[in-house]
Amino acid sequence: MAARGVKRRYGHNRAALLFLAPWLIGLLLLTLGPMAASLYISFTDYSILTAPVWVGLSNYITMFTSDPLFIQSLKVTFTYVAVSVPVKLIFALLVALLLNKGIRGLGIYRTVYYIPTLLGGSVAIAMLWRKMLGGDGLLNGLLAMIGIQAPDWVANPKYALYSIVLLSVWQFGSSMIIFLAGLKQIPPEYDEASAVDGAGPVRRFFSITLPILSPVIFFNLVMQLITSFQSFTQAFVVSNGSGGPVNSTLMYSLYLYKKGFSFYQMGYASAMAWILVLLIGVFTLLVFRSSKLWVHYEDGGKS
Repeated sequence: MAARGVKRRYGHNRAALLFLAPWLIGLLLLTLGPMAASLYISFTDYSILTAPVWVGLSNYITMFTSDPLFIQSLKVTFTYVAVSVPVKLIFALLVALLLNKGIRGLGIYRTVYYIPTLLGGSVAIAMLWRKMLGGDGLLNGLLAMIGIQAPDWVANPKYALYSIVLLSVWQFGSSMIIFLAGLKQIPPEYDEASAVDGAGPVRRFFSITLPILSPVIFFNLVMQLITSFQSFTQAFVVSNGSGGPVNSTLMYSLYLYKKGFSFYQMGYASAMAWILVLLIGVFTLLVFRSSKLWVHYEDGGKS
């Protein structure tokens, strides 16, 4: 009997292993393998055309000591993340609150508001956005009709990055849908009871809605933080791949791309990729640590 039980467990384990085999193969060949290769290449001088030459920590030291564009790309990316993430989440939450009022044709509105998220990451939309915000674009044309002479938003280093931020905020659909789903889970009795006690709409929002919605806010914050650090397409298209004007839109991922595929410094680009992984990990960890102070769950505990 014992031998039969062992044989049966072995058969189950073998079946489970065979079931997971495609995923395991994909994980090894398409994820862990390339990651290990990238980590090795980050310690080499590698230009694709020649064999990698081991240089140790040289690439990492060069980044922080003698590469001003690396520091500039960090500044641009931090500014982009610090502005785009909160503005996008606030805007998505406001739209979700409006759609949560039980208006007629809610499904149509949700679809319409989600379309920018589906299209916003495409090259075509980024090119259209560049045309709209150009010196003779649609926005400046509308402003000229009311007597306002506006600058070329994408060619002026003061405003170029914020045109990309605006494009990011326009893609609020995914966050909005998640917020709306969270709002639908809030029992209406809470709001009704607080209204009976004399709490106004603003008080109910900050005292009831936000605390209950805090886990959803936390999820959206983490996802948008990770996505924003990896932003590439918009900056590449709006700046024609240069990061201009005057490196004002030189996002970290764009500079990484230029190092790897324009200057063929694959070792340096791989090192930059691992620094990006560490940055995302550190900021995500900080958000998780801070969540103990402001994320509340239904059982009354905190994260």
